[in-house]
Amino acid sequence: MVNGFEFVLYPFVIFKLGLVYGGIVMSILSFIICLLTLWFYDWSKRDWLGIEAIKELKHYEGDGWFRRQLSRLLKSGDPLACVVLSIKFDPFITTAYLRHGAFSKMTTRDWKIFVASWVIGNVYWSLACFGGVSALVWFWHKLW
Repeated sequence: MVNGFEFVLYPFVIFKLGLVYGGIVMSILSFIICLLTLWFYDWSKRDWLGIEAIKELKHYEGDGWFRRQLSRLLKSGDPLACVVLSIKFDPFITTAYLRHGAFSKMTTRDWKIFVASWVIGNVYWSLACFGGVSALVWFWHKLW
């Protein structure tokens, strides 16, 4: 679902409507889809992406060297994780990973994370798609 949205629909809408209007349309769609997915994730109470298992590694204190290092990395900072996850994934995954607890109602902190991730991710994707579409259009005109 994510690949079709980000690599097909997003560039197509940016191509048709331009950076500003296309970015607004796709940002609204992104907000709705990610929020509905998060609500479904909470409702289903199923960790179908392994997010909760990864979150548990933050608190690992066992003897395994690799797991201790991974735990330390995961504890290194939520703001950095928010930016990286927002660019790499989407607000649903970012919020599910960064929130406290699992399968719970959205707190004020969760909403802040969701909205920040939504803004970061959509600004990034709008600019990336605009750059890609512009390069393809330029190349097309140079060929023909």
